[in-house]
Amino acid sequence: MEQSPQTVETKFNDLKNILKKMGKVLVAFSGGVDSTLLLKVAKDVLGDAVLAVTALSETTPSHERRDASIFAASMGAKHLFVETHELDMPEFVKNSAEKCYICKKYRFGLLMEMARAKGFPWVIDGGNQDDYQDYRPGLKAVAELGVRSPLSEAGLNKTEIRLLSEKSGLSTWNKPAYACLATRIPYGSPITVAKLKQADDGETFIRMLGVTGQVRVRHYGDTARIETDPQGIDLLALNPLRDRVVAQFKKIGFHHITLDLGGYTMGSLNKDLNLRDKN
Repeated sequence: MEQSPQTVETKFNDLKNILKKMGKVLVAFSGGVDSTLLLKVAKDVLGDAVLAVTALSETTPSHERRDASIFAASMGAKHLFVETHELDMPEFVKNSAEKCYICKKYRFGLLMEMARAKGFPWVIDGGNQDDYQDYRPGLKAVAELGVRSPLSEAGLNKTEIRLLSEKSGLSTWNKPAYACLATRIPYGSPITVAKLKQADDGETFIRMLGVTGQVRVRHYGDTARIETDPQGIDLLALNPLRDRVVAQFKKIGFHHITLDLGGYTMGSLNKDLNLRDKN
């Protein structure tokens, strides 16, 4: 059901008031839809009392690094990159169902230390109300560390965030949602740099072919399972694109290339986890 403008506007005002009361914030900034709106509003409300910080590692999609830099610069926001090293952590590499908790606890721990060193009383992220509809162990880490999620606190969901982003003139308003590359690897399969790169290279190639919606390359050893939206499925299932995808994915290192006819599903690997738990 479409949200009434008054309801969304009230939440937007609540967001601005929440940020105003914080006074000075370090924004965990990925360059995605949510954190870009958060940074824009924080910059409008707090001016120079805002620092955007983007964490980078092998799990970061290559295009997200570029986008974060461009979007922060377009707002005139102070912006730093910080290198993180999740793949040095054996408990993360083994890829259990708690890997997002392990990663968030580590990454946001670093941001909290940076915030204290630079005199920022708050670290904030782009969490929103829709995050509670999927399995997100990282939310526990955020809560434990005292990181705040103003978009969620204001009651905003993804649809409303896109609407407000469009009204605010942000090009991210219709940007597909992204997640760290580790989400491409099924639970229990160790995370490696090679697997992350294969998934990233595969997704980059598919976007280069003109698929503009959601794209995920799930990594099942020598098999790639491509998830995309219905329009993308129609494009990739037929030649000449089908043969180009097969040839390129074999160059990347996959032996079998599959197209999921069910399309992209948020947290699809979590559904595999739920099935295992029931058996």
